[in-house]
Amino acid sequence: MEFTMGGRLEVRITPADVGKRVSVRRRSAGGGSGAEFTDTVGVLTSWNDGVVAITRKSGESVRILESTLVAGKVVPAAPARRRGPAASFAELAAVTARAWQPVESEPLGEWRLRAAGGFTRRANSVLPLGDPGLPLGEAFERIEQWYGERGLPPYVQTATGAEGAQETLCAELERQGWRREVTAEVRIAALAPVGDLDADVSAVRLAREPDAAWLSRYQRFSTPGPHVLRVLGSGPSVWFATVAGGARGEGAGAGSGDGEPPAAIGRCVVDGRWAGFMAVEVAPGHRRRGLATAVMAALARRALDEGASAAWLQVEEDNEGARALYDGMGFAPHHRYHHFRPA
Repeated sequence: MEFTMGGRLEVRITPADVGKRVSVRRRSAGGGSGAEFTDTVGVLTSWNDGVVAITRKSGESVRILESTLVAGKVVPAAPARRRGPAASFAELAAVTARAWQPVESEPLGEWRLRAAGGFTRRANSVLPLGDPGLPLGEAFERIEQWYGERGLPPYVQTATGAEGAQETLCAELERQGWRREVTAEVRIAALAPVGDLDADVSAVRLAREPDAAWLSRYQRFSTPGPHVLRVLGSGPSVWFATVAGGARGEGAGAGSGDGEPPAAIGRCVVDGRWAGFMAVEVAPGHRRRGLATAVMAALARRALDEGASAAWLQVEEDNEGARALYDGMGFAPHHRYHHFRPA
């Protein structure tokens, strides 16, 4: 990382650069003239009272004493991705929201309050795109009131790591006493290679609605109430994939009479050029048999038939197994999203 200009380290950022992507170097704590240095890259979210705050693309907020800075500069946005489809944050935010819609929704300026009886944070959180029409402190108070009236914890969903994302909002939420609870990656890929995966899809049955067998494998609820079915069924063109519990690749379909919950399931929402993959789950006793790959391939082929060309999915940052699987399918990180909740 190059900071020098004419052989000298320089701090070439000021408080006027708040909101811009920057790169800084600082002396490590307690160091003298021979101290080691630490570099930080992210969005400059505040510069007050001698403290510089930078939010990294991971969502982590780093606070740095101004007196420890030895170099700093504004840096351009990350270069365009070399593989997979081109996509802006605004486009993906809208597509992912349409694929997982709430039961109840209300505007707060340009923000959207969403609720679905507590079924998943995504359907029970604020989507803060644009201007809330109120000072942020008042907006946060309204959010807490709205969710409190419904007996739900208030969440705000934010994003970092892409041009036009919400690092500044993340920092403001932290200043207002909200804390990041969950972080996940949004990944994208070309769709055709997913459909071309070497997988036996003969055991995968596709349907427009989740049946009792599919729901028995899905792990996100104890009782599938009406709000669950409404969220799962939301989206422009929704498909559900099921591999029967007794299937071992010999072509058995779901509901084959074996009485077991499905070996694997998945969900796909086709929306224009995008196909979004969710709820891909494999029973523990059926793992490492290629069933997740088969489910993804079968859903991708159906999405290709409907004219889609790009793929997206979301994976929590601590799910190493899923991350490795999707790496192999060509999915690359686009941005991260976080759910903030009052401390």
